[in-house]
Amino acid sequence: MPIPDYQTLMLPVLKLAGDQQEHSLKEAVEVLSNHFQLSEEEKSELLPSGQGLLFSNRVGWARTYLKKAGLLTSPKRGSILITMRGLDLLGKNPSKLDNSDLKQYPEFVEFYSKKDDGGIISNNTVQEVETDTPEETIEIAYQKIRKSLAQEIIDIVRSLSPTFFERLVVQLLVKMGYGGSEKDAGNAVGKTNDEGIDGTIKEDKLGLDIIYIQAKRWQAGNTVGRPELHKFVGALAGQGAKKGIFITTSSFTKEALSYMPRNETKIVLIDGEQLAQLMIDYDLGVSPQKVYEIKRLDSDYFEEG
Repeated sequence: MPIPDYQTLMLPVLKLAGDQQEHSLKEAVEVLSNHFQLSEEEKSELLPSGQGLLFSNRVGWARTYLKKAGLLTSPKRGSILITMRGLDLLGKNPSKLDNSDLKQYPEFVEFYSKKDDGGIISNNTVQEVETDTPEETIEIAYQKIRKSLAQEIIDIVRSLSPTFFERLVVQLLVKMGYGGSEKDAGNAVGKTNDEGIDGTIKEDKLGLDIIYIQAKRWQAGNTVGRPELHKFVGALAGQGAKKGIFITTSSFTKEALSYMPRNETKIVLIDGEQLAQLMIDYDLGVSPQKVYEIKRLDSDYFEEG
């Protein structure tokens, strides 16, 4: 079964606390993962950002929303304890519990709703159909923006001249730690005329090894197949080289992706999507527009004694 969203977890969390005993958040995660019969793979699934476990995060947000509604309290850090309001709600034997139900409590509305410039709370600000936690919502929106930006990058890179594209590839590899300086790396690119090789770059700042580059500025419909890789590997063998990077603005066929040279030659394949993502990661051709910091409570700071 799919991992339940945080609103689906609200009622089970409240019921767990219904015994009026104090429970730790860790205990809640364990009990609820068994209740929903999650597999080990589901229990270990990470958030889109890779920072934290998805199910644990959702249990945590369910607890937060219940606390904001006054249904739970935390006598000490990382714990939950039901309140009289929570007991009263459980006494009504609800079949579900979500944000729309929590709107009956003014404290929750104040926490969740947005105010306009005049300080008036809108009655329509609480989203009843929301299933993602705030962190997931931010991550999903970020990935959408990133994907759109990556497509813009690929579209413009495909329209560049071969010379500009070669320079872009060099600049990216230098930002990734290859080639020493851009000047050294740039002098190496475009200086070889061997078939299947567009240039070379130092593997490290000391130049202990050389990496050969093949860059194909192709449109989306022109996929790179295994014959092009055979040619590249042959060109590497002709140079006595064992390392190469094949970069294209299009994509690779399945046969090309599964190709493994039988000798000791190692080649890395970078398609248009990966190229765009690397440019975003290393701030090449893009610039930050707005930065949001997600901060967490520093529990160590509040330790006494």
